[in-house]
Amino acid sequence: MPVNRPSLHTLLAALCGGPLLTPTLPAQTTLPDFAVYSQAVANQTSVGTIDMPVSGLRFEPRVDVQSRNVAEAQADVAIRGGIFESTGFRLGAAAVGDPQTGHYFAELPVPPAMLLAPRVLSGTANAAGGFNATAGTISYGWRAIADRGELSASVGDFGYNRQAAYFAVARPVRQHALAADVEWARSEGEGSRPFGEHAFDRIAGRLQWRGMESQTDLFAGYQRKFFAWPNLYTPFGFNESENLQTALLLLNHRWADAAGNEFSAAAFWRRNKDDYEFNRAVPGASNPFLHTTWLRGAAVSGRRILGRGAVNYAVDFARDRLDSTALTFGRYMDRSMAKVSLVPEVAWDRGGATLTARAGASYDRSNRDGSEWSPLAGLTWRRGRTVVYAEFSEATQLPTYTALNSAATSGLFRGNPNLGRTRTRNLEVGARADWQGWEIEGAAFQRDDDDLVDWTFRRGVVARTANAVDVRTHGVEFVAARRVERYEIVLGYTWFAKHSDYGNALIDASFYALNFPRHRLTAALTWRIGAGFELRSDNEYRVQQPNPLRSAGGDTALLSSLGLYYSPGALKGWEFSVLADNVWQSDFQEVPAVPSARRQVAFGVVRRW
Repeated sequence: MPVNRPSLHTLLAALCGGPLLTPTLPAQTTLPDFAVYSQAVANQTSVGTIDMPVSGLRFEPRVDVQSRNVAEAQADVAIRGGIFESTGFRLGAAAVGDPQTGHYFAELPVPPAMLLAPRVLSGTANAAGGFNATAGTISYGWRAIADRGELSASVGDFGYNRQAAYFAVARPVRQHALAADVEWARSEGEGSRPFGEHAFDRIAGRLQWRGMESQTDLFAGYQRKFFAWPNLYTPFGFNESENLQTALLLLNHRWADAAGNEFSAAAFWRRNKDDYEFNRAVPGASNPFLHTTWLRGAAVSGRRILGRGAVNYAVDFARDRLDSTALTFGRYMDRSMAKVSLVPEVAWDRGGATLTARAGASYDRSNRDGSEWSPLAGLTWRRGRTVVYAEFSEATQLPTYTALNSAATSGLFRGNPNLGRTRTRNLEVGARADWQGWEIEGAAFQRDDDDLVDWTFRRGVVARTANAVDVRTHGVEFVAARRVERYEIVLGYTWFAKHSDYGNALIDASFYALNFPRHRLTAALTWRIGAGFELRSDNEYRVQQPNPLRSAGGDTALLSSLGLYYSPGALKGWEFSVLADNVWQSDFQEVPAVPSARRQVAFGVVRRW
């Protein structure tokens, strides 16, 4: 069925002086009768686990997901050739992350059915609208609740089975709607490689109060994940495992009017428990890795129209705490961080075109690392749906506790308590235009990361080490989309080149900063065949920077996911599917030394009403 999706122009508006932080008010958006997890990918369902927010990012043109086992088990999410810890996540107005490690940034116990499709913020949009993130931010809005329900189940290779149930109800109350939805999901499987099993559970619920111009959401969710994989984090041939338990409580409010004024506010509490086993055959043989982190925060953001201009503003505050058996060698176990952004803009209309100039700054402060000012400025020219822009921005970020508090001279993970802020400068130009039914946009940028925290490896040393590195990244992004009644095509291409300086650090390989695709092409294809059949295919071809730790699969890869869906006319609301992931049985190691998942096939059924 055709889906009414926001155009790429809507996404680019966030980069070019439009609303910086949140998407259009859900109550005013036409949505399909099922959740769309991403605008830029074809398959909306995971092949091997329950669906998670990260499921819709794997083939996203602007996002590189580097997974261990499967993306829903453990995924490092990188933007514009950055590393996993330079990417931020927002749920509505709230910036939600993990203070222990960026490996857990995507641990969000939120069903994708409750979220709008993500926006990828980079450049000035990230500098003003991100928090403790230097390369980019994945920003989700809260979906408006409507009367509907969904039951789904699937089975597949390697003992995989999944069940999920989603129920939603909305009732009018004068000029508002009072609504609620709840979801339960679970999955288990033996894994596509020996010692690669998983068992996931999630339960989540939400209350919503929605008017013509506002929406308030109160969310509570809990997610439990056990997963295992050989060489999960270390390249030494051990069968490793993780046991994660994540709880999130979040309140979000959003208001917007027809004139373009906006206001958002949020408060949240998150707890994450982690039990990592380096050698699961002998639990606790190495130093026990038991960690619990707490993160609570609040945020306010908005946009105020003032004559021919506007003021964009944002305030974020977060406080974290760590309890750990292993991360005890640093200078502190708790921290507070705050950020204030103010970006005025002014527009001039000339001959049917609009020129918008904006300039402002962000102020970051922490009780553990002082404060920093970060300027930003941009110029945007618009005529109809054609946009050209140029911009400059700076952003900063503080390290996570695994880098700060791991022992510096012993153990598997070796940290540095003296690591400080990463400072990033980004300069870019870009454009957007429509051409013969295609929506086309592109950008070229240079990003300088000073004191970026990377994890490096030396031969003969049984450990990885946190080091500060200066990296200059040159990049090009290109996305083209065409959507008509019978088919949809989204094509993406990125090119990255890096120059690094590790100072006096002696390294043989980099796990993250130098693990990036020099060339990456994506293609998402949807073909509505007719008679209830639909074919969906996501594809990625990449040429990876060589890395001496990569032991299989080479430096090039073709990765594909394929799905055939059937919705019989005689059975309204039913959908049957067969999906395959890693169609070409690629051995490519997305993270060096971590074995790839094998091809998986699953059969699914969904009943919607």
